[in-house]
Amino acid sequence: MVRVRFVSADGEQFRDADGAAGETLLTVGQIADQPLEGTCEGQMACSTCHVHVLPDWFEKLPRASESEEDMLDLAASATRYSRLSCQILLTPALDGLTVRIPPESRNMQGR
Repeated sequence: MVRVRFVSADGEQFRDADGAAGETLLTVGQIADQPLEGTCEGQMACSTCHVHVLPDWFEKLPRASESEEDMLDLAASATRYSRLSCQILLTPALDGLTVRIPPESRNMQGR
């Protein structure tokens, strides 16, 4: 199992969740009731699963594709540490990954 920490937009709360290697961060976040809508169901056609990756962890991720960077251009509150959680596959090397939910995050699915 790979442990992930989700930090709330205000930085005041966190939630740890476990996922299997090969699962997407989006899937783990949704199971953990995080406000990651994932409207396009991981097809990289929206930015509703946008997260801010803590800088130390950002460098450990594979580089974002050009298509992902294009979607991040549309994300509210995007930073240089933004990624789409549907594009982050968990690996044992990411055990302890910490991400922050952006302030403009909205989950319209009511999770």
